[in-house]
Amino acid sequence: MTEFSHADPAASIARLLDLLDVERIEDDLYRGQSTNAGWMRVYGGQVVAQALMAASRTVEPGRLCHSLHSYFMRPGDPAHPIVYRVERDRDGASFTTRRVIAIQKGRPIFNMAASFQAEEPGLAHADAMPASVDPESLQSEAEWAEIHAADAPEPYRSLMKNRDRPLDFRPVSKIHPFAPVAHAPRAQHWVRAVAPFSVAPPVARALFAYASDMTLLDTCLLPHAIAWSDPSMQVASLDHAIWFNATPDLNEWHLFDQDSPVAGGGRGLNRALVFGQSGRLVASVVQEGLIRRQQG
Repeated sequence: MTEFSHADPAASIARLLDLLDVERIEDDLYRGQSTNAGWMRVYGGQVVAQALMAASRTVEPGRLCHSLHSYFMRPGDPAHPIVYRVERDRDGASFTTRRVIAIQKGRPIFNMAASFQAEEPGLAHADAMPASVDPESLQSEAEWAEIHAADAPEPYRSLMKNRDRPLDFRPVSKIHPFAPVAHAPRAQHWVRAVAPFSVAPPVARALFAYASDMTLLDTCLLPHAIAWSDPSMQVASLDHAIWFNATPDLNEWHLFDQDSPVAGGGRGLNRALVFGQSGRLVASVVQEGLIRRQQG
């Protein structure tokens, strides 16, 4: 079995929170760094989370992001910082609207529109949490990857071996990650931070945004028995949207209940309802991904 590195959990979550702490360089301009994990492109959830942090820092205290809609335009280079330019579209009596453009090497790589609102009472209803498995009884994604590491192609095998894992993802279905069989386009994953942490609500929502891109795109590949690491495929996030119903607290387990209702034209649509450990529906996530066979 390949020997995996196991970082200190508290240090791992501290590094992630530091990654989301974008640096202010000028009015409405912020700079974010990337992890030096050996990936060829910046993880999309990092860009969404850093853009949300940049936008949140231009919003009056007490107003939290209730929805964001974003597009990935170019792959980010993890060897270079990303500059986030915030546009203050509107500061209304009830809602605040921001746009963010992420720029690297002088070119836009990502854009996002986000809306913020102060919490207020109102009409309420929500879906109930679906049946699932106790996350404490499941193997983590890291353990599952370690079991199957010998089947992973390079460079993924080395990247997986040394990857920092500040979030503990636990898949409910034991699908071989590198030799999958056809499966209905539904999946459940539990997720929780690997160590306790304490942050303000805007940071907690950005941390959730970081987590929300980790497993979603895989869902539309399930009926086709294709691994995300298949070299014959071009797989990437195209857009990403989140609606927050509450502030997710990743000190506790959260269930991503995922499905993919349709795929075609080289794209697959993926959705997730996300429930807190108490059963409350805290967020909804929708993403379209590129799932194209490589040409030539």
